[in-house]
Amino acid sequence: MATTSSTSYFERIQDFVAENKKAVVIGTAAAALAVGGVVYYASTSRGPGGDLEKGKARDKKKSSKKRKTVNDADGPLLEEIKPKVVEEEDVLSVEEIAKMPVEERAKLAGTLKTRGNTLYQNRKFQQAVDMYSRAIQVATKSEPVYYSNRAACYMNMTPPKYELAVQDCDEALRADASYVKALNRRANALEALSRNEEALRDFTAATILDKFQNEVAAQAVERVLKKIATEKAAVILATREPRLPSFTFVSAYFAAFRVRPLPELPENPSTGDSTLILALQALEAADYAHAVSLVNEAMEQSISWEIGKAEALNLRGTFKFLMGDVSGAKDDLYESVKIFPSLTQSWVKIASVHMEQGEGTKAFECFEEAIKHNPQDPDIYYHRGQVLFITNEFKEAADNYTKSSELDDTFVFSHIQLAVALYKMGELARSMATFRRTMTNFPQRSEPQNYYGELLLDQQRFMDAVDKFDRAVELERAKPPPMNVLPLVNKGLAIYQWKQDITAAEQCCDEALRIDPECEPAVATLAQLSLQQGKIDRAVEMFKRQAELARSEPELINALTYQYASTAQLEFTRNYPEMAEQLAQIARSMTM
Repeated sequence: MATTSSTSYFERIQDFVAENKKAVVIGTAAAALAVGGVVYYASTSRGPGGDLEKGKARDKKKSSKKRKTVNDADGPLLEEIKPKVVEEEDVLSVEEIAKMPVEERAKLAGTLKTRGNTLYQNRKFQQAVDMYSRAIQVATKSEPVYYSNRAACYMNMTPPKYELAVQDCDEALRADASYVKALNRRANALEALSRNEEALRDFTAATILDKFQNEVAAQAVERVLKKIATEKAAVILATREPRLPSFTFVSAYFAAFRVRPLPELPENPSTGDSTLILALQALEAADYAHAVSLVNEAMEQSISWEIGKAEALNLRGTFKFLMGDVSGAKDDLYESVKIFPSLTQSWVKIASVHMEQGEGTKAFECFEEAIKHNPQDPDIYYHRGQVLFITNEFKEAADNYTKSSELDDTFVFSHIQLAVALYKMGELARSMATFRRTMTNFPQRSEPQNYYGELLLDQQRFMDAVDKFDRAVELERAKPPPMNVLPLVNKGLAIYQWKQDITAAEQCCDEALRIDPECEPAVATLAQLSLQQGKIDRAVEMFKRQAELARSEPELINALTYQYASTAQLEFTRNYPEMAEQLAQIARSMTM
């Protein structure tokens, strides 16, 4: 299990988003649906101008008989009424239409539309199409409602004619770009055609134009975003080359294990044996890229002694796990304990793999197996505590952290995690006392300062929290590089929550990225801060970068969800520039 260096940060950013979700929703239309969402209440009436739903309430009052319904893909249901006899006059030629007075043409077009509505309600979709087509031909100007209603017919045919529905909605929106009903119909047709990004564009526009009051459109945004993000993630994961996560993430993972002495080489070491030692030395020096290449090279060269083979498989499996090859990691780690069953670190890492796959029971079985081989290994209890912690079993987690510290009290993270678990249990005084004791016992370590600052921030003791983050940054700068930049990111979040000073918060994250260009927390925070300011262009770029850095499928899907939601919002502001200031006003009113 990794330390809370990454876990606690992402809890902080999730809290940040939750606390500011109204502004985030406005900033990117529907992006916040990925982290909690907003409830929208249906209101799809177009108002004056006549649409298929007009007169529906009156029809309900006229009859209490059970009626069949027509499913309008736009959302509302159209009720079928008793068939009427429709007077069918001869179809007029173009020349005859041209000779008619304007008023007479407008009146005839309206009559044809009304007949089309009646036919639609009676599920006579092709005949309704003919009526709307005649209305379009007779009308003296382009009437968007005629095209939108004809599109509704195409949507309900068997089989549906989605391409024709899209074409008619295009015409309706050319005449009235803010016609919400046409946007929703086109979006449904585009979704049916698997043109999901275009569908998202339309659903997003409809949601905003309806002032976030259309629940159906909001749910559609969430549905289509999920489709897009899931499909894109699958393609990315299947095609991208394996790579290490950021230094911040990798160092946090390895820091969660106590340092062990290098294995002793056999009397006559092979080339592969010597290369393995070089790989382990590179790991100690935090030269992770070099460690990866060396351990792979050692495995190719062949390793001559059993413990060496087990250590090499352990290290290679660890790097595979960090690079997202969970299946390959599991194979290597199980092979490691098959060769050397008492290598408890491999058992602990297998537990990590099982947790990644949602197999909690198997993870605990691995811990029990490790204890059978070496009940005095403090790492086993620390990592079992981590599993218990993330499953909210805080009392049991605290017991395991205590056991780990009793076996070896020189490992700072056991003390930190015990303090955090106590805090989660509501034992504030014991938690703070444990933190203060840890800071005293480990004066040159930044981690106690950083995590104590997080607890202070959770209590909204902003000044004290920033002071602790500053101290953590100072300690990190004083040690040999590379620097752990998480305290800088946490400081940025604290300043934003304290003073709403976005500029200062961004400066902290920018500095973090200068030091560690692949620091996911800094990228994620900058993306959210960009949304807060309506800087959608920059937010999109940050979410793209976050997707590139994502290690796991859930992380990738989350980043892609925000990316495409933000892109749809950006497209809306370009298509409806007159709405930009109105959106900004809504955002300001919702965050006051």
